[in-house]
Amino acid sequence: MQTKPVKESNRKYRWRYEMNLFENPTIFLLVAKVLFGAVIGTMFVIGLICLIMDGFSRDSLFFTGKLTLIMLGIFAVLLIVGFLVYAAIMGGKYIVNFEMDEKQVIHAQSKKQAQRAEWISTATVMMGRLARNRGAVSAGMLSSGRHVSTTEFDRVKKVIVNKKRSVIKLRSFGWNEVYADGDDFDFVANWIRSHVPQTVEWIVKS
Repeated sequence: MQTKPVKESNRKYRWRYEMNLFENPTIFLLVAKVLFGAVIGTMFVIGLICLIMDGFSRDSLFFTGKLTLIMLGIFAVLLIVGFLVYAAIMGGKYIVNFEMDEKQVIHAQSKKQAQRAEWISTATVMMGRLARNRGAVSAGMLSSGRHVSTTEFDRVKKVIVNKKRSVIKLRSFGWNEVYADGDDFDFVANWIRSHVPQTVEWIVKS
């Protein structure tokens, strides 16, 4: 569900977007991509150490490949269970408020959901410390406090438009997502395109 962009003074627009976490896979895929990269990076380092210590033999390569598959399997299970728990705590929705003007777009998670997200981050850090899992601790610390972000149009380098999933992804120093539906999606996409540099890589996904 989305409220229509409301025009204010100085060509500024505000709207609210509610995403059903069980119907739109955008958030799930985003989390999966980040965690998958972390797992692959960790396994690469571990595998490289094992290969250096044991030599680049057939047995070493087999062991490294087997360990990687096991870790990916564990990761997949934890990802699904963790996402279901997250979605349940969030009430099945991801709610974000947007403010857009000539220079930037501000993404702000709703106050209630931001508080819940902080609880999840704190719990993740505590469980990570108890389990002596540095990865969990780091993930919890990185997610803590990141409930408001700003994307300045003149710093955008790449845009990915996916109307089917109601998302416009903007890359400057990192990635941020803008959500809208229907005709409002086209309006927001056109606004962004007219305010980012002409050299920006613009990709439209069907």
